[in-house]
Amino acid sequence: MATRAEEPTLTVDELAVRAGVTVRTIRFYSTRGLLPPPVIGPRRVGHYGSEHLSRLALIEELQHQGMTLAAIERYLEQLPPDLSAHDLAIHRALVSSWAPESAEEVPRAELERRAGRPLSDQDIDRLAAMGVLDRTGVPDTFRLDGGLLRLGVELLDVPIAHETILASRTVLLEHARAAAHELTRLFRDEVWGPYRERESDPDHVATMKSLSAHMQPMVIQALVTAFQRSLREELRAAFQARPD
Repeated sequence: MATRAEEPTLTVDELAVRAGVTVRTIRFYSTRGLLPPPVIGPRRVGHYGSEHLSRLALIEELQHQGMTLAAIERYLEQLPPDLSAHDLAIHRALVSSWAPESAEEVPRAELERRAGRPLSDQDIDRLAAMGVLDRTGVPDTFRLDGGLLRLGVELLDVPIAHETILASRTVLLEHARAAAHELTRLFRDEVWGPYRERESDPDHVATMKSLSAHMQPMVIQALVTAFQRSLREELRAAFQARPD
């Protein structure tokens, strides 16, 4: 599958190194239909692109969340077939957010290996502004949120000023906190309160436990979907061509 922005250039060995998996794993996923076939170039050599890389990262994250291979297949089947690498990275970030925070400390060399490119000090600053990583007290060692790395790296080349990224993050955090506060209040008043009054009902207890277990991914997915639609509408309204 060719990416929208670039032609696929990675061999299967290079894809395995970039994704941190084995060639055997890639071939196994391909036979199960989890990965689209490569583009066949000269000498019948298969080439892979950024969409393959992002899809591999999504598969690995789904496995990390404890999903079986059959469940992963069902999950991927529900995705639109024309998702870009950027869209897949958003899905991975969404899935990663279902789990407790799993930030880890990595040296710069490992960070660049996972990013698939050298990172300048300016790149590090931009990734920190996006919340992808934080500096530690050790030189060239960073606390990394791996679930956001691939998406953050894709955004490095977007021509947005560092100050704009910081301002955007402030806006997003403020509104995210407000939404979280209101949703928590709603859950407490409209769901948890009535449950406390009926907690002796075994069926209601089971329902509440199930809802609690699934609430976070449900809410996050709803928020992401609503935000994407709202942002698309706002951008369309702001930049649509107007007659002179």
